[in-house]
Amino acid sequence: MNTNRKPTGGKWGVLLFLWLSSSAVQAQLTAIVAVEPTARKAAHSILRTSAESGLSKAAGQTVALTTSDELADVMRATRSAGYDIFIGPAQVAASALQRGYELVGATHKSDRYLLVGLQQIAAVPAMKGRRLYLPQQDSLYTYMARGMLNEAGLSFQELRAVQYEKFPQAGLTALTLGTADATVVREDDWAEWSAAHPGIARVLATSQPVPGGFSIVVKKDLSADARNKLAQWFSASSSASGLPPVSVRPEAVEYRRVAELGLFTPTSLPGVNRITAREAQNLQAQGATLVDTRTEKEFKAKRIRGAVFAAYVEKSLKDVAFNAAQDDFQALDKLQSLDKAKPVIFACNGAECWKSKEPARDLSGVAQWPWRDGVLGAVRSG
Repeated sequence: MNTNRKPTGGKWGVLLFLWLSSSAVQAQLTAIVAVEPTARKAAHSILRTSAESGLSKAAGQTVALTTSDELADVMRATRSAGYDIFIGPAQVAASALQRGYELVGATHKSDRYLLVGLQQIAAVPAMKGRRLYLPQQDSLYTYMARGMLNEAGLSFQELRAVQYEKFPQAGLTALTLGTADATVVREDDWAEWSAAHPGIARVLATSQPVPGGFSIVVKKDLSADARNKLAQWFSASSSASGLPPVSVRPEAVEYRRVAELGLFTPTSLPGVNRITAREAQNLQAQGATLVDTRTEKEFKAKRIRGAVFAAYVEKSLKDVAFNAAQDDFQALDKLQSLDKAKPVIFACNGAECWKSKEPARDLSGVAQWPWRDGVLGAVRSG
């Protein structure tokens, strides 16, 4: 009898299962700190190695942490669930909370944002034809500005100019120098500046409360134990790594309001027919080509079945009257499979994503706008 038999297949199967289970537990989590231009000092104070170590210990598995001040990229990542943990301003958390994340809390009390203009501007409607100073398009300041202008019935395109820069506080300096007519600031910053510079500007509009500092959200599909331990770390231990501790839990309505400020793609346009998700599916079943206009990384991570990839490089203003000449959609010319005799569906990540609307309007005078599995698309006739 051979006493040196190899283990049976059943035993090997158990061992393999245990090894795979152990590997799954040790899988790396990812986290990102998204930085508003005004919060750079806070970001620079974060000790990445220390934060990674603390988060890894809390989660029971390795956590890799990165930092970015490119808010447009971070917002895209929230729409594609690109990280397990987001640490960022309110609009980042608000977007993630709609897409499978839960709130841990915020590091500072809620703020109000003010639209302030030169003394001769009596009210928001009088901003028409004026110059507005703002930071990046996806910054919280820009979200607030758009919301306050929309409430007064104004579009960014009705302004003389919208100047995008990196530093929101410099907007107040621009008012002093006469290079801008209005800007958006936090209420606390305004109180300090207006006391030192009386008679230059006035408050034209005030926002509702907005979660302050960093807001932290984690994926709901992490285990309950991991989520609880991460929440405890952010509340009690994060300050050792330079990250302010979570001290408040803002009301859900505050995040919903911020998220709604991002949903400013138009519901109607001249020459546009709004169609249902079912109609969009029927068009695809009848041979319509679905073009995914997002980034290559997003396309590879998750996409609609049958979609073809053609990235839209978007630089123009997110507005009904955007300037398509500033954008790049040359990828469409390289699509060998595109039959222009048939309808074409353009799709991107959601309601605040303009990468579907802009190519549709640019390539055809007729567009249709469907919702498909939470993805806003634009359809043009061939």
